[in-house]
Amino acid sequence: MAIMERGNAHQKARGQPEQDTQQDPPQDPDQGLDAGPPEQEEVAAEPGTYGQLLGDPQIQRWIRRVAVAIVVGVVVAIVLGVRLGVTAAIVAVIVDVVRQSRRSSSVAAWQKSSAAERRTEKQLKSLERKGYRVLHARAVPRDDEGVSDGRIDHLVIGPSGVYAIDSEKWDKRLPVRTLSHRKLFHGPFNKKDRLDEARWEAEQASRIIGGQVGFEVPVQPSVAIYGPSIPWKVMRVRDVDVYSGNQARGYLRRRPKILTDTDVQRIYQAAEQSLPPKYSE
Repeated sequence: MAIMERGNAHQKARGQPEQDTQQDPPQDPDQGLDAGPPEQEEVAAEPGTYGQLLGDPQIQRWIRRVAVAIVVGVVVAIVLGVRLGVTAAIVAVIVDVVRQSRRSSSVAAWQKSSAAERRTEKQLKSLERKGYRVLHARAVPRDDEGVSDGRIDHLVIGPSGVYAIDSEKWDKRLPVRTLSHRKLFHGPFNKKDRLDEARWEAEQASRIIGGQVGFEVPVQPSVAIYGPSIPWKVMRVRDVDVYSGNQARGYLRRRPKILTDTDVQRIYQAAEQSLPPKYSE
């Protein structure tokens, strides 16, 4: 999620992809006036169809994947024999498929980085069978002071309540520690601003959603940290729950049920309408 200076409404969120400034080409004013006989239209459309097919990212990925497999297979076949060459080519394809699957995400912006968000996203997906609903990468609209540019990585609505989870990737070489449940340190760095940001975003989400449904909707902020070892299961620091990123699913499942299925659906719909996606499709 984006770390921002409070009061600086124009700061760009970390990880936000650059907007596509390419415009559609101008339309031919004569198009459609004299399209010619149907046979000519079909013949002219054929090359464009093949071009679109070859331009498909998935097709391009498979072309590269097969090319790499052929090269690997030939090299291994020359050195160790044809049978092992074929095996090596198959293994190369499988490894690349697995690698690409780990990069997949429902949020396009998260597919282009080593995003910790993707790891939390995969954990939360398995909770859908338990009645949880999740919105990823939701923007926090500007408050009364005109401040925003915030992002809730994962807004979770389920039987145990509503949670704003932010996923963080920190340097694993630096230890994480707390002081009297009021301060969080990553090595020598005080993470007060990061915790205050998470709490502020959750408060804004609570206010906005509550206004939509007509009753109070508490939203618990939390930070899921990937990288360094976290010496506790869940620690509440400055009213924000802090825990190891790989414990995100367990963090939610261990809590008592306080919402009905009807409540969950109503809050989810209100959140979906009032908290827009941070990134355009």
